Amino acid sequence: MSESRVLLVDDEEELRRSSAQALELAGFRVDTFAGAERALEFISFSFSGVVISDIRMPGMDGMTFLQRIREIDPEVPVILVTGHGDVQLAVRAMREGAYDFVEKPFTAQTLAGTIRRALDWRGLVLENRRLRAVAGKRDDIEQRLPGRSQVMVDLRYRVRAIGASDADTLIIGETGVGKEVVARALHDLSSRANSPFIAINCAALPQNLIESELFGHEPGAFPGALRPRYGKFEHGRGGTILLDEIGSMPFDLQAKFLRVLQERVITRLGSNEHVPLDVRFIATSKVELEPEVAAGRFRADLLYRLNVATLRAPSLAERRSDIPLLFMQLVRESAARYGRDDIEISPTLASEMATRDWPGNVRELRNAAERLVLGLETERDDAASPANGSRLADRVAAFEKSVIASALTAHGGALKPVYESLGISRKTLYEKMQKLGLDKKALTDEA
Repeated sequence: MSESRVLLVDDEEELRRSSAQALELAGFRVDTFAGAERALEFISFSFSGVVISDIRMPGMDGMTFLQRIREIDPEVPVILVTGHGDVQLAVRAMREGAYDFVEKPFTAQTLAGTIRRALDWRGLVLENRRLRAVAGKRDDIEQRLPGRSQVMVDLRYRVRAIGASDADTLIIGETGVGKEVVARALHDLSSRANSPFIAINCAALPQNLIESELFGHEPGAFPGALRPRYGKFEHGRGGTILLDEIGSMPFDLQAKFLRVLQERVITRLGSNEHVPLDVRFIATSKVELEPEVAAGRFRADLLYRLNVATLRAPSLAERRSDIPLLFMQLVRESAARYGRDDIEISPTLASEMATRDWPGNVRELRNAAERLVLGLETERDDAASPANGSRLADRVAAFEKSVIASALTAHGGALKPVYESLGISRKTLYEKMQKLGLDKKALTDEA
């Protein structure tokens, strides 16, 4: 049990310290945090511990923290600490995915027992994922980057190959395609998986404080700098730093960042001391950076240093065959997140989703799934209902055609993996393709 990791989040210093001491005596490795934002950096798909968080905290509260953790991995056990009279809130938390809750005041024995059960459960989750991967079944990366189209198969292959290499990586892709999901997957496949993952939005950093935010500062470095402060780069030591929309970084700052990339050291504002920096950098951009270099907005030498490895996250327009199944997966995830019953998606609606334009890509598709789950969008269901004259047989055929077309595209027109993955015979596949008017050459040429 001594190797088990517990993240303890509580804004009350005395309670945080006393709880940590009691849990360490019980054999747990405990990391304490005064706020949820910092603890969130240690959560990943491969996180093998338990999170304990107070439910009422300034800034990000326990319920929001729970939701953010579930967005990264819904099977990380979160134990919420509630005060007297918060039972209804605790019940809501359980409904939204918390593993358990303990009510103040609690004994160390009670909390330790809950942690041990949660660690056993998490261990089973991770072992089950490992066994599924060994058996050739859907693994973590396929779950996070789903799709049978060839572009997604290729992306997952490259993520697995690059993830363990520790190489600095550039991810290119349109808005909403899931570039941060790709970056987190790279982090979780690396030896840095249990270290911080720091996401920095270069477009959102305040211009007047951007250097202080990234590099930190010493007292007196500028007016108002009363105490020393670690920058985000130092917070990420040992882990991965994601620079989102790197093209938005001011040109004069790009030279300083280039030095960090080359020498792996930083210097805080107001100091001459070099601080070693052991991190992996991943950068994202929604535009190609070569034209930005040609326009004089991005440094050529920085681009060459960044793109040691380059990944391209495809838009939904590049993988339309994935949209029906992806939409159904997003609906299931939304229903689980909001504690709703599973919603049955008509085949017509699922197929119709593939014909629509999605300029916001997966993010926009996820929003559509959430609206459907919350009952905020019903007109498309009405259009897919029997009232519009569409017979059940037609709707089933449309869905069947979409699934087979997706499988054919994913496997490049090779029939054997298609009929094996769908659990049908070769003869049945031929018959269905003929009946549904599917031409494997046309599908693979289009892909």
